Amino acid sequence: MLDTTILQKAREEPLYVGLTGTMASGKGEIAKIFKNLNFAYISLSDIVREEAGKRGKDNMSRHDLQNLGNELRKNGGTDIIARRVRDKIIASNKKAWIIDGIRNPAEVLELKKLRPFYLIGIKSDLEIILKRIQSRKRQTDRVENSELEKLINREWGVGESSNGQRVGECIQIADFIIENNQGLNELKKKCLDIISIIEDKNA
Repeated sequence: MLDTTILQKAREEPLYVGLTGTMASGKGEIAKIFKNLNFAYISLSDIVREEAGKRGKDNMSRHDLQNLGNELRKNGGTDIIARRVRDKIIASNKKAWIIDGIRNPAEVLELKKLRPFYLIGIKSDLEIILKRIQSRKRQTDRVENSELEKLINREWGVGESSNGQRVGECIQIADFIIENNQGLNELKKKCLDIISIIEDKNA
C-alpha cells in the first residue's frame, strides 16, 4: 500500500505537481488522484476561461479558447497564464497543489519558481484519445474527428509560434512521463508509482 506520510506532511509544507498533455490524455484522471490526497486543484485552462468570461464569451469552442490562450501569451508574455496561476497559489493558504493544463515551456519555467515542483507529462496514442473524446461527449468536443486531430496537433505544437501551445516540448522537459494507452487501473498504478518517488525525494 502507498505510504502517503510525506504527502500528508506536504499539505502542511509546499509541494507542487504540474500536468501536461493533450486533451483526453488522462490529465483529469491523474488530477483526481491528487485531489483525493487533499491536493488543491487549479488549471491554466481556468485562467483562459476566466478571461473569456470577462469578455462576455462564456461558451467559447475549444478552438476559440486555444486562440484566446495564444492571444494572452502574445500580449502579456509567454508565461502570463502561469503567472496568474502562481499568483492565485501564493495568495492561498493551501500548500500542496496539482496544477493542470500546462501547454507551453515558458509556463513550466514560471511554475518551477514554486518549489518543490514536479512536472508529469501524459502521452496517449491518437486513436485512443479520439475514442475517449467520443465517449465523454463534452460540449467543446462536439466536432468531427478530422477537426479534433487538428486541435490535438495544435496542442502538441504543430504550426504554433513560441507563444502558442507546445505540449510536445513540455513533455520533453517533464520530470516524469506516463504512457496512458491502457485502462484506468494501469494509469492509477503508474501515477501512484510516481507519487512514491516524490515521497522519497521529499523525505
